Amino acid sequence: MLEIGKVERYIHEKLKNEKLHFVLLDPDDVPPGTAGKIAEMSEEIGVDAIMVGGSTGAEGEVLDGVVKAIKESSGLPVILFPGSHGGISKYADAIFFMSLLNSRNPFFITGSQALGAFTVKRYGIEPIPMAYLIIEPGETVGWVGDAKPIPRHKPKIAAAYALAGQYLGMRLVYLEAGSGAPQPVPPEMIALVKRVIDVPLIVGGGIRTKEQARQAVEAGADIIVTGTAIEKAGSIEKAKEKLEELNSGVKG
Repeated sequence: MLEIGKVERYIHEKLKNEKLHFVLLDPDDVPPGTAGKIAEMSEEIGVDAIMVGGSTGAEGEVLDGVVKAIKESSGLPVILFPGSHGGISKYADAIFFMSLLNSRNPFFITGSQALGAFTVKRYGIEPIPMAYLIIEPGETVGWVGDAKPIPRHKPKIAAAYALAGQYLGMRLVYLEAGSGAPQPVPPEMIALVKRVIDVPLIVGGGIRTKEQARQAVEAGADIIVTGTAIEKAGSIEKAKEKLEELNSGVKG
């Protein structure tokens, strides 16, 4: 049996006492210097981890540069959130080894994962198996991942996929509305999914305000992912304000 690694243990330990807030940075949009500053601010404010990745799949030197800058600026765990098998950096602490369960294309369910598996093993990155579900509208990630987005008003479909993911051995479930989505995942959907699964539930996409973060947490989300709202804040000062606002929504 695959032993639970250090980062996953950290997540479970922290979840015993509080809800968690992860900040997602896309190397295509955030240069290393800015990523380092955001990571440093995130740690000061009380964010729990930094995720690095994006739907268009930044890789190679661009990805490595951002991961290294984050590692140099903060002590937070850096978790890869790859758009494809190229989105792997040896400098990261862990990788969400995820399957896009509601994709129409087998490549995003198991194909890309097979292509990246040996790289993860060679680099010694901790894999955290995760069921990834795209909820309407899905945005760029839905289009790139050839997903059949789960309708917002059909929480039972999301719950069925989430439970299937757990039964397939996934140790996290992620409901994704898509970066920059006009609305986040509906609270009714979060609540039903949380009711049927026994693993931690991550929710991301379209969470721009303290109220939206709080609503997702109150509905049952264990981990909230924010990113676009922080990246698009316009300045480091405004990014810090937005981070503080969103973090207070998660932590209450």
